[in-house]
Amino acid sequence: MTRRPPLRIPGITTLPPSATGMRIGLFGGSFNPLHQGHLLVMEETLRRLQLHALWVLVTPGNPLKDNSGLPPLQDRVLAARRLIADPRVRVTGFEAERGFAYSSQTIDFLTSAMPDRRFVWIMGADSLANFHRWQNWRDMAAKVPIAVYVRPGAARRALASRAAATFDHAQHDESDAAVLASCQAPAWIYLQGRQSALSSTAIRASQNHAQGLIGP
Repeated sequence: MTRRPPLRIPGITTLPPSATGMRIGLFGGSFNPLHQGHLLVMEETLRRLQLHALWVLVTPGNPLKDNSGLPPLQDRVLAARRLIADPRVRVTGFEAERGFAYSSQTIDFLTSAMPDRRFVWIMGADSLANFHRWQNWRDMAAKVPIAVYVRPGAARRALASRAAATFDHAQHDESDAAVLASCQAPAWIYLQGRQSALSSTAIRASQNHAQGLIGP
């Protein structure tokens, strides 16, 4: 399995503290940048899944995207931390220190190193639509429960996706959200709720446009 060169940055690539029995949400992404839409997903999943903690995993880069213009990991981690006030939410770039290139490596490591924690993978509906393109996606779904949060315009694609069809037998009712962390994987849930039309792509495009307007 592919690994990236390890990158250790004190205070940035440290794994957050945790304790036996904790229900911990794992919310991964490039977060370029993290925005209010992400914060909404964190707030809703913390409450509805009754999590003790939520770890924002800022990835070194998305294997399915062009990362040539991606800001340094440290910049993205610090920018995300400035926006988050909830002490239950911890932002980390620990995947870089381990040399992980894929989320499946993160899941393998965490479930092996901390089998007494109850991890839940959190993703947006747009990610579920493309989940079958992720490295070892079936293995991921077989190791941790997954909470899929609604995204504007993505519901039809997500629920008709290859991943949704593959694990149709493992879908739980939305009313079971509070016990998802205790469910045996594969187990997943589709959460309806408040939505934000914000996207990191649109924010970057707006920023680039504004810079062009005021530049020489």
